[in-house]
Amino acid sequence: MKKKKIPMRKDIVTGEMMPKRQLIRVVKNKEGEVSLDPTGKKPGRGAYVGIDVAIAKKAKQNKTFDKVFGVTIDPSLYDELIQFADHQAARQKLFGNE
Repeated sequence: MKKKKIPMRKDIVTGEMMPKRQLIRVVKNKEGEVSLDPTGKKPGRGAYVGIDVAIAKKAKQNKTFDKVFGVTIDPSLYDELIQFADHQAARQKLFGNE
């Protein structure tokens, strides 16, 4: 049986390559709006951050997405990211890495 290729992406906070399923995508659309992309299919430029509350908090502290996307981002997006990372980490503990 042929092994399925696992898509890898780079975590912009740690610089580590990880499987795409273990990352959260944040996207900037043509209008310059930045939002979380839980589906991974929104149009626009994407950046990935690991599903880890510590990494999300570090992104907030360093204002990582402000630098990556070149726009000023509302702090509530970082809070939403931290909350989403916590939720996804809890899901992975319950259901395993799908």
